[in-house]
Amino acid sequence: MDERSIQPGGGEHLPPPVRATLEARTDSPLADPRALTILTTEHWSLLSARSLVYNEAFARTGMFLTFLSASLVALALVAQGMGFDRDFLLLAAVILAFDLFIGLATLGRVSSASNEDLRSIAGMNRIRNAYLEVAPGLAPYFIASRFDDVPGVLATYGEAADEPPDRLGSFLHGLTTTNGMVAVITTAIGGILGAVVALLAGLPPGTAIALGVITFVVMFGAVLSSALRSFTRFGNGLDPRFPTPPVERGRRG
Repeated sequence: MDERSIQPGGGEHLPPPVRATLEARTDSPLADPRALTILTTEHWSLLSARSLVYNEAFARTGMFLTFLSASLVALALVAQGMGFDRDFLLLAAVILAFDLFIGLATLGRVSSASNEDLRSIAGMNRIRNAYLEVAPGLAPYFIASRFDDVPGVLATYGEAADEPPDRLGSFLHGLTTTNGMVAVITTAIGGILGAVVALLAGLPPGTAIALGVITFVVMFGAVLSSALRSFTRFGNGLDPRFPTPPVERGRRG
């Protein structure tokens, strides 16, 4: 095979299947010698975006916990001087309301940051797919997924797509994440605020505690439902170009 046979428009003497393969390789965007450099640059850009997202999520969470700790210490000091009278409960309700607002704002930003992180992973999976098109022999050396749909993104975290979902395990794992921790703390603040408001309304302590527990459960359910809807919207808007084939589901790429 001479050099002209691999050039565009050359190789008319080759069999049609071989000629079609050569033309497909020539027409592919990955045949451009600049393609690998461009893909590598985009890969590093996505890595930088993930790093920024993580830093912001950790900073927001740290600010929330710092403000919450300071407000609780302030309430403890005020209680020593005022006692647990109605004025103290009113002050506690105001401060807890601020804590609740900051917690909800933090939870919203951390949740959106998680979606941004997942989208960056989908982009890197798409680029990894291009790497493997250029050098298919490197597939055994990749442990992350090459597919940019939801199962491919989750496979990057080690979740097999062909296994039945473990709802209890997923729920318990979610509580260990930053989103889960902030959600529990924020809804607990909401429950305490509900109990304080009940005490201000003149209800007995037992009833106030019961209302606080109900408030916590309702708020936690609302936050969980919102998180599920957010993840569903993320999956619907992902627009995968390289979905996970059925035979590949459960593998890591």
